[in-house]
Amino acid sequence: MKYQQTAYSHGQQTAVGILLANLGTPAAPTAPALRRYLAQFLSDSRVIELPKLLWWPILHGIILRTRPAKSAEKYRTVWSEAGSPLLAIGERQREALLARLGTHLRGPIHMALGMRYGEPSIPAALRQLRDAGVRRLLVLPLYPQYSAATTAATFDALADELKTWRWLPELRMVNHYHDHPGYIGALADSIREAWQQQAPGERLLFSFHGLPRANLLNGDPYHCECHKTARLVATELGLPEARWQVSFQSRFGRAEWLQPYTTETLVGWARAGVKSVDVICPGFSADCLETLEEIEEENLEEFQNAGGEGYRYIPALNDRPGHMDFLAGLILQHGCGWPELEESRNPVVGATDTRERALAMGATD
Repeated sequence: MKYQQTAYSHGQQTAVGILLANLGTPAAPTAPALRRYLAQFLSDSRVIELPKLLWWPILHGIILRTRPAKSAEKYRTVWSEAGSPLLAIGERQREALLARLGTHLRGPIHMALGMRYGEPSIPAALRQLRDAGVRRLLVLPLYPQYSAATTAATFDALADELKTWRWLPELRMVNHYHDHPGYIGALADSIREAWQQQAPGERLLFSFHGLPRANLLNGDPYHCECHKTARLVATELGLPEARWQVSFQSRFGRAEWLQPYTTETLVGWARAGVKSVDVICPGFSADCLETLEEIEEENLEEFQNAGGEGYRYIPALNDRPGHMDFLAGLILQHGCGWPELEESRNPVVGATDTRERALAMGATD
């Protein structure tokens, strides 16, 4: 193997790099762009755990011939001048985190956004950080709950790129933060804010992205972490069990997936006489096609067609100040001991070192 050359000169100041990673997005809301994106996404064995001999004829013979045009039509409903919502929000998150971290640390600190599928890619983001002199690297996958299909898939892309480097950086990676007090508090605050603007629905549904049930049986902790997130938020809000529930969305294929399913739950509630609901998706750090089109639009129609009336989707945390404060504190916590992440001055009253500042930002254990 020919290893990539490291751009380095003796005496160069070293830096900390933060890689923010998320799932990905097509380059445009068109059928060709969706075909490229879906081919990469659905070819990942972390995402589809089927033998290639069985899966590839289905993928290339059916799915990539029919699904891109349908998906492109849906993406056009959420696309903006800034591009896809996931990418636009991801850039705002990066800028907000740099604003919180960059001016108060000994540094230098660099931050890049990388997508597991599509662009900007994880390899491109890593090379950007390497060229900026990064010698210590913290990887923050923006998935609150761990799953092999998301967090581990991010590690695969990270490893595939780094194994081509001659000089590896010191490496740390955040696996999950599903039960962090700062994350739970930020979710609860977003729900309270929605309820201050408009009265709460009769029930609150915590809808998470679905996975095949086989993943749970094979040891993936995702299902348990989703339930823990919802339970902690409900406790924070003081909700009785009868007022909230967990469900799973975006079922794909014929296999059994994690249940109960979101659409079936909402339809069942409406038929049972529930007239108003709030839906939140705590597995998404940023709104995307799945939340804005499937949850906010498709499930609204399903609920109302079944007899429901009031339906509100509570947006993802996106770049809300409380969310950004939490993630900044989480970065400081996981980068503890790295000299670049030590305080150069004291921007938070009472925070005299990295750990105390992380505490002040709401990212403590």
